This record gives sequence, structure tokens and C-alpha cells, in this order.
Amino acid sequence: MSDTQIHGDVDDGFGRVADVFRDNFTHRQEVGAAVAVHLRGRKVVDLYGGLADARSGRPWTADTPAVVFSCTKGIMAICAYLLVQEGRLDLDAPVTLYWPEFGQHGKAEIPVRWLLTHQSGLPALDKHFSREEVLAWEPVIKAIEAQTPLWKPGTAHSYHAITYGWLIGEVIRRITGEMPGAYFSRVLGEPLGLRTWIGLPAAERDSVAWMLAPIGEPVPAGDPVAERGITMGGAFAFPADENGLVSFNDPAIQAAQIPGAGAVSTAESLARLYAACVSEVDGARLLTTASVDDAVTVRASGQQVYGLPDAGHRWGTGFLVHSVPRPMLGVRSFGHDGAGGHLAFGDDAHQVGFGYVVNQMGGFDDERANLLSAAVRDCLGHS
Repeated sequence: MSDTQIHGDVDDGFGRVADVFRDNFTHRQEVGAAVAVHLRGRKVVDLYGGLADARSGRPWTADTPAVVFSCTKGIMAICAYLLVQEGRLDLDAPVTLYWPEFGQHGKAEIPVRWLLTHQSGLPALDKHFSREEVLAWEPVIKAIEAQTPLWKPGTAHSYHAITYGWLIGEVIRRITGEMPGAYFSRVLGEPLGLRTWIGLPAAERDSVAWMLAPIGEPVPAGDPVAERGITMGGAFAFPADENGLVSFNDPAIQAAQIPGAGAVSTAESLARLYAACVSEVDGARLLTTASVDDAVTVRASGQQVYGLPDAGHRWGTGFLVHSVPRPMLGVRSFGHDGAGGHLAFGDDAHQVGFGYVVNQMGGFDDERANLLSAAVRDCLGHS
């Protein structure tokens, strides 16, 4: 889409980000996308362009959200840290302190932190689910309670692609009495004016970008256990079904709460959320320095038990941190990427919040997000 019109604003000194964003359309098969950057609580990049729906020609606007897949994990981790700061959650306490039924079948000693660091041994469940069971919440919770860990918890890690959301989401529900999406909306989404939801309101359905299956080869799961974890035992195809449609385009999936992968957001809202974690936004900062110190501490890295060979990913508590495949801005960066190319993170050394969302899912060698974050690094180095 070399003739794609780019809309929005870029402050002086951040033109390199606009150049890369435009280049993604020209050379990297971008269809519709948005990128936003907040610096020290002020928006310095807010760009969007292309098509929100290639089927109808609907253009991407400033308000277009997209399903951001695993960027959802970072949102949930922010919620967890807010509860820590309020004294309502101890990450190193056993999960059973908040969720007693969790402790069955060898899980009694698992601390909350291991739910967030992919070390609990629960990346996939033995039960095969229907789509309706996955969307209903409670059947998944009951299956987690009945599950025996796939390895001795705490001794290894594997990416908990989808179960992550129910694991920490149920802890949040037990503490607050609210479903995690409702809790997020009340404490973060509405106060910050975000167009971000875990459980999309019906009124927003027609605004969401239509996701396109990856061009070429998607990132493989790596093995049958990882594949089962991604599809929840066959409850839905991920990312695409046999007709080439991304299953998370389904309105029922978007409306449900799948807090490991189902958030819907604009890029600007993700950037604003992370900016509020590392700098003052509307006069307040969300996360303390102590929380960020804890979040960026590497808790898991190296070869997974299941999944792809080690590519250099490093995990803090709930967040992807500075890693070879996702350098972001440096060692104080924390956030999460999402299947297909999305990326959102904060960095308190630079007081930056970054968000990038797309609808053309990328394949195994997708570099669009890294090129944009590298452009932000370059701009900061020259500011």
C-alpha cells in the first residue's frame, strides 16, 4: 500500500517514527495500523493509516481499536501491581490464600508470582473445551483447579499463551469481587479515558479493525502441548480457521473476557496506559518505582519446556522485558507484544509509553514493531 495516506501528528524530533511507520506500508505489507508515543506524560506521536477493514474499504481512524492478543497480558499485570500497591495482593503468597480451590493436585505451594512468570506448569489443560465453555469463564476455572501441573512448578517455564489470563484473572476476581475486565475498566480504562476493553461493549463492535491472517508462515506453536495451550484444547482456531479468517474477529470472542489474549485497544490508549505507569498523566502516576523495579527483574529465560527453541525472550513478573527479540528501549522497558505484530510497553528511564497495533498479522520474521521502537530510541538519543 505504497500510496497509503498517513494521518495524525508527530512532534518535532520524532519524524523518524513517522518515516518508519510510512515505510511499513510501502515495504512490509501493512494494511491498517496505528502507533503512538507519550513522553513525560505528553503525546508526541499519534499516527494511523490504511484500512481498518480491507473487505469493505473502511479506513483506519484515530478511534479504531484492534484485538491486541497478548498485549492483554501486560494490561493484566498492571492491574495486579495496582493491587500489590494497595496491600491487597502479595505476589509471593500462595495462590490458595486468595483462591483456595486452586491448591488441588500439587498446586498448593504455587505463589501468585509464578502465574505471571510462566512457571506454574499450567500452559495447557487436559480438558478439551467447547467454544461456549471457554467464553463462559467458570468451566475454565474448574479445569484449572482440577489440573495437575505439567512440571514441578518453579523449576522451569513455558509460555502460558492463553491460560495466563484465567490464572491471574481469577485471583483478581477473588480479591475484588469483579471480573478482571470490569476491574480494569473501573480503575484504569474509565479514569484514563482509554479505548481499551477486556470484554468489548456491543456499542463498539463496528469500530473494531478486521484482523487478517498472517501472510506466509505464522509463528508455529512448537509442539502439541503448546498448540493445545493456544487453542484451549480445540475451542477455537488460533490465529486462523480453515477459511483464513482470524477467529478473534468473532464478536462473541471479543465480547467475552479472555484476559490472556482478548483485549481490544487503540494504539494511543496503550501508549497512554503505559505512560501513566512511568510518568504523571493527568496529575497521577500508576506504578511506583519499587513496582517497576520488581516488574523488570528477570524471573524466567532460556529454553522452555514446551514451545519454540529459545529465541532470547526474558520475562519479568507479568511482562516481557528487554530481550534480544524485543529490545524496546532498554533494561527499564516492560510491556508485552501480541500475536501478529502488536507491541505496547513503558520505560521509566525515558518516561515513555509506546503502543502499536495492526490488522495485518505478521509471520515469523515480522520486524515492524521493532523498527518503530528502534526509531523511538533514535529520536530520544537525539532529543
